[in-house]
Amino acid sequence: MTRMQSALSLIYPHQCVSCDVLVEQGGGLCGSCWRDTPFISGLVCDSCGTPLMGQESDRAEHCDDCLTLERPWGRGRSVMLYRDRGRRLVLALKHGDRHDIARPAAGWMARAAAPVIRPDTLVVPVPIHWLRMLKRRFNQAALLATALGAAARLQVSTRALARTRRTDLQDGKSPEQRFANVAGSIRPHAKYGALLDGRHILLVDDVMTTGATLAACAEVCLAAGAQSVDIVTLARVAKDA
Repeated sequence: MTRMQSALSLIYPHQCVSCDVLVEQGGGLCGSCWRDTPFISGLVCDSCGTPLMGQESDRAEHCDDCLTLERPWGRGRSVMLYRDRGRRLVLALKHGDRHDIARPAAGWMARAAAPVIRPDTLVVPVPIHWLRMLKRRFNQAALLATALGAAARLQVSTRALARTRRTDLQDGKSPEQRFANVAGSIRPHAKYGALLDGRHILLVDDVMTTGATLAACAEVCLAAGAQSVDIVTLARVAKDA
């Protein structure tokens, strides 16, 4: 298998998922793009993963948003800030049909979420409405969740949650409007929602801004009998980013 992969790499050389420069391993970033991608490291908010000032310690720290808003989930992590090359990667996955980004992104998410992952974790993506699915043809959160499950060897249910109505886009809305927009729009799937009962859930989405959609999903999971809910996102919108 290794020889075959080596031969294939000579015919179809690996490219950086961001700029198409040739790289040694497939599904990764070249050195330049890696340096330019705003990966989150160091001290982070334990609830959402946004970077914080200060040194890492054994004590959980929280950002202003998570101190102000009551989060229905437990812990959260994010891979990168939603700006510059990080934003371009997310938009390429979401709107550019760049499904190849999901695999390396899931590897980054698995590492970021390592502190909150348990062996019995059930990975569940944030759902989209069937009309939006029909138009877009895929759910980027489900792509990430499936790849994350493979990377971390966790069970995945891409249909445990369902969106019952097509909500307006969240762009341009205030935090209050975002929470109101998604209120009552998510429920357990009629058939697959039973998988939530008694499980530790890891919710997956591409971007977290206010956390309104993730909060709606977490509340539904807990109401369906989930023991606990944590979250991981590919990118986090940060006020000071």
